[in-house]
Amino acid sequence: MSAPPEAGPSRRLDGVRILVTRRPEQADDLTRHLNELGASVTEVAAVAIEPPEDARPLVEALERLEGYDWLVLTSANAVASVSRALRSLGRGLPGAARVAAVGPATAAAVREAFSREPDLCPGTEFRGEGLVDAFTGTPVAGRRFLVPTSDRARDVVPVALSARGAVVDVVVAYRTVAPADLGDRLGAVLDAGIDLITFASPSAVENLAAVAGGRARGLAAAVIGPVTERAARAAGLRVVAVASPSTVDGLVRAVAERLGRPEPGPAPPIGGGRGRPG
Repeated sequence: MSAPPEAGPSRRLDGVRILVTRRPEQADDLTRHLNELGASVTEVAAVAIEPPEDARPLVEALERLEGYDWLVLTSANAVASVSRALRSLGRGLPGAARVAAVGPATAAAVREAFSREPDLCPGTEFRGEGLVDAFTGTPVAGRRFLVPTSDRARDVVPVALSARGAVVDVVVAYRTVAPADLGDRLGAVLDAGIDLITFASPSAVENLAAVAGGRARGLAAAVIGPVTERAARAAGLRVVAVASPSTVDGLVRAVAERLGRPEPGPAPPIGGGRGRPG
């Protein structure tokens, strides 16, 4: 659980109706911080995680994990999928394995799943481009990389590493799909009225837009970073806040700065503080 975010100069979100589209197990911090600022929060997951249609490539890659120089993890979901697959094999993460994580949330998942720190993590830009930059100065040519990822993930990391001479194996570790009840739950929220929708991934944007159809156009959105921002604009959403950095705390700050109201200060003394009233 993260610490309460610094949400600007005591800005409140009282009465702002916000839809959080993260899955329940990942929405806790975001929902809690928004509630603490006075927002009225509804959670409707726009993404569900499913196993890959064919799990053999992931299992076979993990069986030869000792032969890789780096395990590159680009989401907490990838960490969870790898951890489950290793447990099913009765194995743990090899002690000599070097692990790269795309950002703080993924690094936290690595610590929880494997009881160790990642060997490499971006300092500021918590997306594929930042992870690639984090490898600057690290020997890459001729090294073997395993990248377990989503079926809908961008190819920024494997393409960039391959261009530097790395040998990269990409395997699907999980699928991101739309929840079966998304249409009904989203329709009920839109009928009741909403001021803002938060998105933490392009797949959440795409799933919601596909279900909402024309009702998605013009809805106000706050997004966790530039990749999700591009997906939201392409879907016709009206992006009003972009997290910087691309973290939950960054998203809360962006929402508070864009939609928050200054918190009232103490009432001035009678007479404006200029002395006793006459």
